[in-house]
Amino acid sequence: MSGMRRRKFISFLGSAAASAAAWPLPVSAQQSAMPVIGFVRSTSLADATHLTAAFGQGLREAGFIAGQNVEIEYRSAENRADRLPVLVADLVRRQVVLIVGNTPSALVAKAVTTTVPIVFVTGSDPVIDGLVPSLSRPGANATGVSFLSGALGTKRLELLRQLVPRATTIAVLVDPYTPEADRERKDVQAAAHAIGQQLIIVEAGSEGEIETAFATFAQRRADALFAGTGAFLNSHREQVVTLAARHALPASYALREFATAGGLMSYGTSITDAYRLAGIYAGRILKGEKPADLPVQQSTKFELVINLRTAKTLGLEVPDRLLALADEVIE
Repeated sequence: MSGMRRRKFISFLGSAAASAAAWPLPVSAQQSAMPVIGFVRSTSLADATHLTAAFGQGLREAGFIAGQNVEIEYRSAENRADRLPVLVADLVRRQVVLIVGNTPSALVAKAVTTTVPIVFVTGSDPVIDGLVPSLSRPGANATGVSFLSGALGTKRLELLRQLVPRATTIAVLVDPYTPEADRERKDVQAAAHAIGQQLIIVEAGSEGEIETAFATFAQRRADALFAGTGAFLNSHREQVVTLAARHALPASYALREFATAGGLMSYGTSITDAYRLAGIYAGRILKGEKPADLPVQQSTKFELVINLRTAKTLGLEVPDRLLALADEVIE
């Protein structure tokens, strides 16, 4: 996250509590017959249907079915972080029993309420981000699941170099809105510096900026693409994969969803499984357990996915040792 964008986001967090205070809680709020969960994303819900489905699966495993014994209210800030405080405050006003959110949403929820339980799903380190003081003892109203996508940047760079060994310049596309993307960038820069690998790093926080980034990569003759982690780029995966194909850039991604959308290769933990685990935690909280007593879970299901169709289109030979490592090969 650039300094200016990070400062803006922190100022949103500062205003979040004030926004919540501005919402008058109704004295005799109508109690729903069923408990209501607030599900909030900083990015679009339209391309997160697999995540909401996985969350629902986890809830079912814990004994809750949407529409039968629990309701879910969905909210999206549509990539506008300044909308999150109002969305979260509205859910608090509606007296939801629980808020589920990705990293930016959960950070805002923590600023808005100290009483409503929060279950976060993050690709980052929740202690560093300030979501919890400790993984084993969250100790307040928030807990959740970390799938640590940002921590795997160095390994992803190494796998990309194995696939495209002659790449002299690697383009790096960075999500400016999530803390894990910032740390991943620093790790990748350090790893590239150690081996003398040249990088072109460009931030993209809108559809227009993604287009501009690829124009820059083409102009500077990048040989391959390292797509950074984060909710924004994940929600724009179709656009990123399409542009990588148009510019014939062999690319590495953090999530399997990019490879199934036509991306060359992905390596990371399963975000889908992380949302399923969050659903189970939400169910346990609905049954009376406290977030403070539920240790943060770490998703340990790692996946290396290689899209052979895309490799053939790019004229790439995938080394046998990489194919042997792959958990899934798309042919």
